[in-house]
Amino acid sequence: MPLSAAAVKRELKSLVNPEKAAFYPRFFKAGPGEYAEGDQFLGVVVPNQRKTARKFRGLPRAEIQKLLDDPYHECRLTGLFILIDQFEKTKIQADRKSIVDYYLSQTDAVNHWDLVDASAHKILGAWLVDQTNRNVLERLSESSNLWEQRMAIVATYAFIRRGELDDTLKLAEAMLDHPHDLIHKATGWMLREVGKQQLSVLEQFLHQHAPHMPRTMLRYAIEKMPLAQRQAFLQMRA
Repeated sequence: MPLSAAAVKRELKSLVNPEKAAFYPRFFKAGPGEYAEGDQFLGVVVPNQRKTARKFRGLPRAEIQKLLDDPYHECRLTGLFILIDQFEKTKIQADRKSIVDYYLSQTDAVNHWDLVDASAHKILGAWLVDQTNRNVLERLSESSNLWEQRMAIVATYAFIRRGELDDTLKLAEAMLDHPHDLIHKATGWMLREVGKQQLSVLEQFLHQHAPHMPRTMLRYAIEKMPLAQRQAFLQMRA
């Protein structure tokens, strides 16, 4: 099988679901004036994108670049799946660092919530768990690019899974005044994951911040709590 972006795209086109092709632009808010305006969709479900990525896991970087530059959403996501696979397979630190640097150079292509959510913790977060300098998270969180901001908070998922919660809490506090619900959702999601690790840490954060948290962020953060506790935190905000 030829290892080329063109071959990947041919494979994806063979897996098109016309119903999904019609549905995805609405679901992913790609209409006029929406946050993903102009994004294009083939109509390939994610499991088939992952299977395709595994077939082409040895794709050269120059060909991955072509996928990330492609106007079709599924090509970009499949390119990211290949990059994740390459990052996870190599144990050579220089190669892992090269992939992280490349990923950070391609944030214009990681331009939707699902692209960020599939990759930020798998590449950037996974790299940073062993690094003492995590300043890149602050830089991304202060970016004017919505997707880079989301990338910062979602990358901390890798830390949370290791029981390291401070970076998530710091970024979550910085995101409290953010105007966009896509950041509220991602931050609430990460806070919920903090609660799965240490519920008392989440409760302490919420007792301090729930009264002025965006409602969506709060609802995501408390989603797994018992009903009475959810209602109590929601009432703090009322």
